[in-house]
Amino acid sequence: MALHVSTMLLSSTSPAIAMPSQYYAAGAARERTISYTAICNRRSPTSSMPTPVFIWKRSRSTYNPSRAVFMNAQLKHIQVGITRNNRVVRELQLTSFDDSNSARREAATTTKREVRARIAEVGPRRSASSVAGGNLIEKAVLNTAETLLATWIEVGRSTTVSPLINPSAPEMFTVGNFAPVDRECPPDENVEIESGTIPSCLNGGVYLRNGANPRHEPGFGYHYFDGDGMLHIVKFRDGKATYCCRYIRTNRFIQEEKAGKPLFPKMMGEIHGFIGLARLALFGLRAMLGVLDPVGGIGTANAGLVFFNGKLLAMSEDDQPYAVHIKDDGDLRTIGRYDFNGALKATNMTAHPKIDPKTGEMFSYTVNFVQAPYLTLFKVSADGKKRANVNITIPEACLIHDFAITSKYIVIPDTQIVLRMQEMFNAKSPVCIDDKKTPRFGVLPRNATTEARIKWFDLPDSTCFHYVNAWEEGDEIVVVGSTISPIQFTFHQPDKLESRLARFHLNLKTGTAYKQEVASNANFDGGQFNKMYQCKKTRYVYGVLSGPFPKYGGIAKFDLEASQNNDVTQQAVVGWHKLPANCFCSEPYFVPRSTDPSNLEDDGYILTYYHDEAANVSKLLVLDARSPTLEIVTSLKLPHRVPYGFHGLFVTNEQLSSQKPSLV
Repeated sequence: MALHVSTMLLSSTSPAIAMPSQYYAAGAARERTISYTAICNRRSPTSSMPTPVFIWKRSRSTYNPSRAVFMNAQLKHIQVGITRNNRVVRELQLTSFDDSNSARREAATTTKREVRARIAEVGPRRSASSVAGGNLIEKAVLNTAETLLATWIEVGRSTTVSPLINPSAPEMFTVGNFAPVDRECPPDENVEIESGTIPSCLNGGVYLRNGANPRHEPGFGYHYFDGDGMLHIVKFRDGKATYCCRYIRTNRFIQEEKAGKPLFPKMMGEIHGFIGLARLALFGLRAMLGVLDPVGGIGTANAGLVFFNGKLLAMSEDDQPYAVHIKDDGDLRTIGRYDFNGALKATNMTAHPKIDPKTGEMFSYTVNFVQAPYLTLFKVSADGKKRANVNITIPEACLIHDFAITSKYIVIPDTQIVLRMQEMFNAKSPVCIDDKKTPRFGVLPRNATTEARIKWFDLPDSTCFHYVNAWEEGDEIVVVGSTISPIQFTFHQPDKLESRLARFHLNLKTGTAYKQEVASNANFDGGQFNKMYQCKKTRYVYGVLSGPFPKYGGIAKFDLEASQNNDVTQQAVVGWHKLPANCFCSEPYFVPRSTDPSNLEDDGYILTYYHDEAANVSKLLVLDARSPTLEIVTSLKLPHRVPYGFHGLFVTNEQLSSQKPSLV
């Protein structure tokens, strides 16, 4: 369905066209399949300038009810007026709705009311000086187009669900403990220690977990990945704890907070089909009109966390990282969007960068969703200096949520989850599953300056969202991650999704690869390990077990050596903490008891947020990582509810002391 806008000013001597006597038309005879035509009134006897009239008309010959998902009622006319003093005003003319059934009559009535309300709301507040350049006619048309698009979306959003959302439960991420908390919480010392004592290795540090918490009421079909980033923080000091939660003040959050409503499109829940195209058009119009400024970033910073070079970074893969600062009292302040002192030119970065604990270097990548090169790798020195980009050739943009590094190599996946914007014209989401594509791993030396030495390994059924670790064993690289299958259920039916912990063996000498499952009967995700073993052979992995996804009913400890000889029985699970009925947890995080390298790999604690849905109580659990039952060492009852979320991090007292208060 094409959208076409044309404007034309006709003098009083212009020839009339066979239209209603009060109108002159621009191209009405030529444009038989147009969606929009701008026409002008005759000169008014009381005004020295013509009054443009903006008419929307959907062509009967091209109208397809199954494809035109963003509008039920067929609104035919909107009129725009310009007064002598150049103030942009709007006069409404609504005619000819399709009232073929009661649903359409209701939609038509609703649309009339919403258009009147929106025009009354938007029109008087926007002056000509607040609009981007162009003459007054163009400004009026842009303002009216914004009004129309916003109205269509309001009507369409209640009837159209993203293909990435479970159609049988479109509101699952807005109810129960998925629902956002309605306010921030400043530091609150009313944290009750229900049992045990806080381990000394946690003293002075903070545990943070990121997650989506939409600031404004989410619309119909909201997706879990789209909410504004909120950090839930517990600071430990002298055997006590303080809880706090704060939004990450992204560019998106600040502008929507000022406007009092959502302005930016949501990739997973809203950008699909024709209603998605309408949202993108509305986004572009609002940028042209100066209603919003996308230059400062469009992301939510709701997924990952990393502490690097004196900066605590919150990240989502739709934007650059945001630096935040933990205060002495456990409160949080957003410093701002971090581009490595101007060196990161791309508008986004992965939410899962990797840090080599031996060299202090950080490795990361960016994805271009629109044009090649679709994938770009880079590293940052321990002192924060970004090095040159290395562009990687892949056939098309794909969703690469995570990757891995060894002491010598970067391992990057090319997944079956691809990004095809053209699918929106087929009433689909641009996030697609290509079940005919064979996923593969690319292996590139860490010191490479071009992609010339990359080696690709095709490996069926190896698509992962998250990787645990990777290391070298002779001629092989071993990568540990959790596979997802059936791949077709990834987004819209996550309760049917199976996630299995597996090792991938990539032989650099022979060019062969194979997969080895660690435990075939455990639905596992969120693999965590002792980060002192990053880039080195890892034996123990901790993660959540689905109950069913996206809820997690327990935490398991896996012994990778127990399944070394293709033994994928329950023996690989050497620790298991099952939660009571109606209780669920977040991804765990491992904190070593000591940084002494002679300590055992699993000598430490597991931290996780836990929610009792029956009692509506949230807790922070500290578990013994060596215990066969992952025994509870400390249980902290929190003064506020903590919704389910994404990834966590523990920041030590030493790291907090090294924080830099600014972006420089």
